[in-house]
Amino acid sequence: MRAESLALALAAITTSCAPFSIRGDLEHVRRQTRVELSPRLEEPAIDHETHESVRRTLSAPLGAEDAVRVAIANNRGLRATLRELGVYRGRLVQAGLVANPSVGFDLRHPNDPSQPVQVDLSLEWDVTHSLLAPARAGVARAELEAARVRAAASVIELGFRVRTAVFSLQAAQSRLALATRALDTFAAGRDAARALTESGNTLALDRATHEAAYESARVTVAQIELDVLDRRESLQRLLSTHGDETRWSLRDGLAPVPEAFEVERDVERRAITASLSLSSQRSALEAMARRTGLVRAEGLIPDVSMDVHVEQDGAFWEVGGGATVRLPLFDRRQGDLLARESAFDAAIERYIGSAADLRSQARMARNRALSAHLRARQYATVIVPARRRVMEQWMLQYNAMQVGVFALLQARRDELDAQLRAVDTAREFWVAKAALDALYAGHAVSDGGATDNAIDTMISAPNAHGGH
Repeated sequence: MRAESLALALAAITTSCAPFSIRGDLEHVRRQTRVELSPRLEEPAIDHETHESVRRTLSAPLGAEDAVRVAIANNRGLRATLRELGVYRGRLVQAGLVANPSVGFDLRHPNDPSQPVQVDLSLEWDVTHSLLAPARAGVARAELEAARVRAAASVIELGFRVRTAVFSLQAAQSRLALATRALDTFAAGRDAARALTESGNTLALDRATHEAAYESARVTVAQIELDVLDRRESLQRLLSTHGDETRWSLRDGLAPVPEAFEVERDVERRAITASLSLSSQRSALEAMARRTGLVRAEGLIPDVSMDVHVEQDGAFWEVGGGATVRLPLFDRRQGDLLARESAFDAAIERYIGSAADLRSQARMARNRALSAHLRARQYATVIVPARRRVMEQWMLQYNAMQVGVFALLQARRDELDAQLRAVDTAREFWVAKAALDALYAGHAVSDGGATDNAIDTMISAPNAHGGH
């Protein structure tokens, strides 16, 4: 009976420390990311319909942060990642359970009819397995902590991807507007070339050149229209919307680049301190160390099983007990211990390497954000206004009949080209800033470092000549 009492006591202690719900795990992710998660994830039933609050958000034009809130609540990939915390929670619960006792019985009927039926009862319990339950639970708890941190990193990653998708779609829409305006300029050049050719004031080559440029521009506009649709669908997938919910719209284009933008000097220290990746690796290292200790204990501690026997022989009951001990003389888990120690040493090397890589990523994120801000401000405050003034001067000279129409159209194309590149650099800045914010939140992301140049070829001027 003492063995049964010990088993019940151990079961009560170990299971009380491991709740069956993932509510606490989700709350842990909320604290790490400072992002509100759907409370419906705690429920075992899967909700197939979009929540009313998400539908209300989608009914109004979306900004980047609105889209992030929708994706956090609605994205099925993220929801699956958060629900998978239940896998690690279940492993923790299971690891903390003590061994079940084994019950056996025998019935013997003697050949002598005068002798009563004899009954043997036995109760056996694996003591060593139960005593090591807290150690196994410690391993599972460290693995759960690593899974929590990875889930938090997934939340931050999704937020960055959604913001990037919003900025890219806004930029693509602006590019389409510029491309349409540029197409009008090419059409004006084509019409002017046709009129001058018919009047005999220009060569047929000029007309053909401008017509070819216009037709190429039409193809480019069609490509940009497809690019807008593709980017919208990319954002659509992140939002996990379907049916009528896909009719959402974005607010107006990219926000103006701020006049001032500073990055703290010790960005490396902040990145290291906040890093969820390093935190996850530390939790994984703790789990590996605990598992190594568990293997070492399993190899050194004898396997002990206790048993209780009860025998009924006629009018008498006989009670006895015993134990079975398997001595660790030859197999002390030496091979498993070597393998786990080697894996731990390799993980330490990777941890140190990850910290060095993170420092480099932090410097790169800082450099990209600062560079993009300077270039975006240069285009917004210097280059675009300068091109606008150049256009105005060309217009004055054209009105005075001092320059031809083709020179005026070229100035217009140069102005549109500057506006196009201003959109590119603005998008690059907001993406770089989002990457820096994600780094500060604890997750290093890649912004790709690429700039959209879908209509650069469209803005190039045809090699044409002609007067006014």
